[in-house]
Order: sequence, then C-alpha cells, then structure tokens
Amino acid sequence: MNTYIAIDLETTGINPSKDRIIEIGAVKVADGAIKDQFSTFVNPRMAVPLHIQELTGISTEMAQSGIETHEALARLFEFAGEESLLAHNIMFDYSFLRHKAVNLGIDFERTGIDTLAIARQTLSALKSKRLVALCDYYEIESKPSHRASDDALAAHFLYQKLKSDFEAQAPELFEARQLIHKVKKQGPITQKQKDYLNDLLKYHRIEIDMEVESLTKNEASRMIDKVILENGRMKR
Repeated sequence: MNTYIAIDLETTGINPSKDRIIEIGAVKVADGAIKDQFSTFVNPRMAVPLHIQELTGISTEMAQSGIETHEALARLFEFAGEESLLAHNIMFDYSFLRHKAVNLGIDFERTGIDTLAIARQTLSALKSKRLVALCDYYEIESKPSHRASDDALAAHFLYQKLKSDFEAQAPELFEARQLIHKVKKQGPITQKQKDYLNDLLKYHRIEIDMEVESLTKNEASRMIDKVILENGRMKR
C-alpha cells in the first residue's frame, strides 16, 4: 500500500470510552508522496491532565482553543475520504475515532496498516519498537514529539523505510486490513442527571475539571456514584 492517510491523535488518557481527543494530525499520502496535511486542536471540554500536559506540551488553554469534537471528526473524515489509515499502534487511534464517531452517530469503519506491527515482525532484534526508537534507528529527520502532526509524519516516513527494506520479503505485511473495534453507543447526559449532578456538586462544594454538559450518560452515572460514595447523599 502506498496511498493512505497517516494519522495520530493526542488524548487526555488511554481509555477511549472515557478519555477525550485533544489534537488530531493527519498526512495525505499518494504514491508514497505527501500531498496534503491536516491538523487541529480539539476542545475536550475538560482540563488536560497535568501528566498529559507534560508529555505533549499541550496546555488546557491550547486544547480548549480547538474546535468541537464533532466538527473535528467531520473535517478529518472529509480530509481522509475513503483511504486506508496508517499509524504507529493504529488501534489506539482507531479506537478513539470509533468511539467518538459512534457516539455522534457517524458511520466510520476503515482499513489500515500498523507500523508497530510491521516493526515487530521485521525488526524483532531491536529492543524498543517505540516510534522514537525506530525513527532513531532509521535516522529519520522528522522526529516524533507526542504532537499529532509530528507523529503522523514520523509514522509515514517510518513506513516508507520499512516498506523499502521488507516489502519484497513479506508483501502481506504491507497490505491494509480491516480494522475492527466494537463500540456500544453512549448517549449524552440526561437532563435529570445533569440537574442532580449539578445540585450534588453544589451541595458538597465540589469543583470538577470538566463541563457537566459534555458527559455521557454512563460518565454521569459513574460521577454521581463516586461523589455519593466519597461525600454522601444530599440531606433534604
């Protein structure tokens, strides 16, 4: 495969069912050459955890300056068209895209290629298969930085190096395959949950680092349970 969309996401954590996208980077590649690029911050409607800020350099203010998730996905999917996706550890990025798309009622399924999987098969002697280690091994100038555009570019250049070295020996590794990640739609917070949670937070004088309106129904239930467990119910 030599025509694809190299992609990378930065997120607030590693769990697509509760964590949120804060940055998207994508590179459109045709016949091995870069044709276009896409990049945007995505407003997570919450504070960016400190360890994520330290890892990525993306502050809460930077993330919250971004566009809404539904708009970011719409723009990304328009940019990507029907092309296959490419990423390092692709199921991480794909699982987030699937979760957010399903919750927004968007039909999104793709084929893709994982440079991490290829490296594990072809460079088994290397101690580390992290993107930065593989870029160092191949002396790729476009270095990954835990920023979406940089990492998408690095994955593209890494794939081209792997393809040049190993496609003739193992062409099946370089064929796009259907990406499968099953997702159950999570509905938005209900008005009853919203009112009760806001009252509960106010009663216990608790401040949270995310907007109540941005919670899903399941997230709201978990948060209500957590507040009650730790602080008790409201006394009428």
